[in-house]
Amino acid sequence: MNDATVGTVTPAKCVVWDLDDTLWDGTITEDPEVTLRPGVVTIVETLDRRGILQSIASRNDHDPAWQQVEAFGLSEYFLTPRINWGAKSESIRAISETLGIATDAVIFIDDRPVERAEVASALPDVECLDGATPGALLDHPRLVRSHVTDDARRRRAMYRENAVRQQEEERFDGPRHDFLASLDMHLVIAPAREEDLDRAHELLLRTNQLNATGAVYSPDELQTFIDSPDHRLLLCRLEDRFGSHGKVGLALVEVTDTTWNLRLFLMSCRVLPYGVGAVFLAEVQRLARDHHRPLLVDFRPTERNRPMHITLTFAGFTKASEDENGRWRLVNDAPTIPDPPDYLQLEVLD
Repeated sequence: MNDATVGTVTPAKCVVWDLDDTLWDGTITEDPEVTLRPGVVTIVETLDRRGILQSIASRNDHDPAWQQVEAFGLSEYFLTPRINWGAKSESIRAISETLGIATDAVIFIDDRPVERAEVASALPDVECLDGATPGALLDHPRLVRSHVTDDARRRRAMYRENAVRQQEEERFDGPRHDFLASLDMHLVIAPAREEDLDRAHELLLRTNQLNATGAVYSPDELQTFIDSPDHRLLLCRLEDRFGSHGKVGLALVEVTDTTWNLRLFLMSCRVLPYGVGAVFLAEVQRLARDHHRPLLVDFRPTERNRPMHITLTFAGFTKASEDENGRWRLVNDAPTIPDPPDYLQLEVLD
């Protein structure tokens, strides 16, 4: 599958599995001697290598069901599993909220039509698949990846590291600023290189809430921006004492004789709580000022990207005009650019 094909579908970010007669053959409450479905281990491992998160929504007694998942050696692959007797739609909703992804990025696989119908009724944007044929997952267009980045390979690990951060914050006794300082965050902003293009493209496909325009460019198109003297393509990556968040932000600037135009700006939602988007935006402003140009921002409002609008508003950007396609041009009349917060070490590379 080529990149153009991938661009015609919305990539799924998470597969949520049922257990009985889907992950394994049999019903564990009736017979504890269940067996894994043929090929399931390969499917789970392959999806994980592609950077696709996985979880469980099962109507079962939690302890014996989860103990069986552990006995099969698969527990490490499933994030925030929900095994209870509640509605599976509620379990999927909770999984989505905990992972910080929209429900339209979820695929649910279950052998029972009534369970799929319940989820489809309550969460119509969740794609529901028949658990009788789990092998079809690997060829599903929303789960195929033309390229797998280093960040994708580490995605499950990054989510687990983030869970530890959240637990640490819950235990932290003190102001939030002090907790953020305890993370020892290091943000690096640098021009994108050819080896960054697959990750930049992945960010474009995956990021909705903190995305100023929703524009999507192929890796080849991104390469033209790297080569162009009239453009700046910037990436930022974030690390802290718990591990690497990976490359989390992308900015595309068009340079003219009189302005810097921010044609694309996005930030991974995973780092929204740390204020990194505002820091990245301020540094793009500062770079524009150093080149004696004002920074203008393109913004296309959608139902999903209100967090980005809030980030831009807090940074002092206001609407100056709107074109026939609903794209806003934002300007910033603020006399100063905020310095990066003292809880974060910032490094800007040429």
